[in-house]
Amino acid sequence: MTRPGTVLPAAQPRPAPTSPPGPWPRVAVFGAGAVGCFHGAKFAQAGAPVVLIGRASHVQAIRADGLLFESAGEQRRIALEASTDPHALADADLVLLCVKSRDTPTAAATLAREMKPGALLVSLQNGVENVPLIRAAGGLDPLAAVVYVAVSMSGPGHLRHAGRGDLVLGEFGAPPPGAMRQPDRVRTVAGLFERAGVPCPVSQDVRTDLWAKLVMNCAMNPVSALGRTRYGRMIDDAATRDLLGAVVQECVAVAYAEGVALPAAEELLQAVLALGNAMREASSSTAQDLAAGRPTEMDALNGYVARRARALGIAAPVNRTLYTLVRLLEAGAA
Repeated sequence: MTRPGTVLPAAQPRPAPTSPPGPWPRVAVFGAGAVGCFHGAKFAQAGAPVVLIGRASHVQAIRADGLLFESAGEQRRIALEASTDPHALADADLVLLCVKSRDTPTAAATLAREMKPGALLVSLQNGVENVPLIRAAGGLDPLAAVVYVAVSMSGPGHLRHAGRGDLVLGEFGAPPPGAMRQPDRVRTVAGLFERAGVPCPVSQDVRTDLWAKLVMNCAMNPVSALGRTRYGRMIDDAATRDLLGAVVQECVAVAYAEGVALPAAEELLQAVLALGNAMREASSSTAQDLAAGRPTEMDALNGYVARRARALGIAAPVNRTLYTLVRLLEAGAA
């Protein structure tokens, strides 16, 4: 699967914003994994000044030889500034937060210390609760992005792009108390992504878009990981299709109870199957994490659905079982 996870087509076409003219803002990517490197590379290729902030192994490789960007059977190296020091984002005008959801509170506290006044923040993360976590931990007011890109890190400084590369961007509800939002900041930032070659329509209800992607992740990520299989085999197997349908039904029930107006479960299941067919050779980010001995994001995916289901008095045994099994494998891998 992609990181952050799905490649669900947008439910409805939305007009793209007009790309703003003028000089580029300085862009900082906090969390230079696959998604962070992809978007940092897109901005850098378009001419924006970019700094990637990430792990030492990636930073050292990118400093030495540039980012190795592999896509559609071709490779190219992209020169990028890279650092392990969060202070490198202090002069950034636009900050892209790309850490895993479990690291959101710690990252938000760091950003609150390092970001300059007036800098814009965008969360490009899995799950539906990152914006509230960022607000609580750092007092910040980020935009929320739903990321549709199939990418992985094949090695230090080596990014592999397997498909798509677009976003949906929006405001996550009303601003927190005391926050002063720049006028029309969503369209401004969306225009910058468009200018960098990343299609970025603006959502009128980004919470629903985030939930739709969560459903896709909950269906595909754990099944691919537990079955040690690629998407094509999953959707070709009738019993696995039934399992995916059960996951989707539980997620939709929880979303409805939360007041989120998702499409019907059958429509979302068809989107899951279409995703699997379009990316038959792909495997999920959860599978990749387990294979590499890294912690997964299951707490923000099926684990989140299971917790909310329990709080709302809704049965979600399939999501809870998948979450529990992946966590057992994760503990063994660690």
